[in-house]
Amino acid sequence: MVYQSISPKQLVERLKAGENLRFIDVREPQEFAIATVEKAELLPLSRFNEWIDTLDSSEEIVVMCHHGIRSANVCMYLIRNGFEKVFNLDGGIDLWSKEVDESISRY
Repeated sequence: MVYQSISPKQLVERLKAGENLRFIDVREPQEFAIATVEKAELLPLSRFNEWIDTLDSSEEIVVMCHHGIRSANVCMYLIRNGFEKVFNLDGGIDLWSKEVDESISRY
């Protein structure tokens, strides 16, 4: 099985609709301080071993990073370990800042 992708515009519509999903930002705290999406939960990739067991495989999970590479790796891990509803945010927060909220700093 392969993880799915979701565009920033698709995700914002789902968030506005109040859909039940877990939106995880795997960037590091210093990146999060520069640019943040309000509904994203910071779970830094560098602390992966500390938080991976807090995820529930029945949850729908969207993973985000800066451009989508680190989050893709997390998505692949989750799929290989029994998670089925996993999405990688296309283009990460960088594309989000271009397509959804230009007030979010780009770096």
